[in-house]
Amino acid sequence: MYYKMDTCQILVTGKSMIDSTCLTGESRGGKICLLGIKSRIMLANYRNVRNGDDSMQNGLTESDIKKIKEEIEYRKLVVRKEALEAVKEARAQGDLSENFEYYAAKKDKNRNESRIRYLERMLKTAVVVTDDAKDDEVGLNKTVEIFFEEDDITETYRLVTSVRENTLKGLLSIESPLGKAMLGHKAGDRIYVRVNENYGYNAVIKAIVNKVDDGDDKIRSF
Repeated sequence: MYYKMDTCQILVTGKSMIDSTCLTGESRGGKICLLGIKSRIMLANYRNVRNGDDSMQNGLTESDIKKIKEEIEYRKLVVRKEALEAVKEARAQGDLSENFEYYAAKKDKNRNESRIRYLERMLKTAVVVTDDAKDDEVGLNKTVEIFFEEDDITETYRLVTSVRENTLKGLLSIESPLGKAMLGHKAGDRIYVRVNENYGYNAVIKAIVNKVDDGDDKIRSF
């Protein structure tokens, strides 16, 4: 699996590569190249998921829950019916051993059922979260302009729940190392982001902008 970011690619081959050596930007056997803060942020978040800090264990907003319920209903009432029809039509074409349409249809059907189970597990273990941050503090759905001292660059992220995270689109989980470090702080604060026992970095919050949760962010794939 590859994650492309900036001008490099990270080859995710297993848990063993997710460690402080990689996070400090050193190469390992030509398999990984870390360039810039975005790479380290994504890799740290990927490590959290691989170590069991999955979205099913994180909080959901009321908006998240509503969006998940709507997707489950759509997949059960619309997508499931379409998938079953596609399998039925493909099976009717004859010899299944060479019927690529049949296997493709079954794959789509199974993918839809897996997605439904994934979303239902999220709801079963959901803990509703709310934002108690003041207007001038970093909190859920706030857009934050932050300066990374180590890289001498400024990036902008919006804080969201883990199920909506997409760092390539500027959506950062409140459960990520950077997200946790920023919560409750104000513009001008210098923070320390602890990635793991051996690595961390400093950053400065430059500006905070409030944003109403309009529910447009997509629920991430499993």
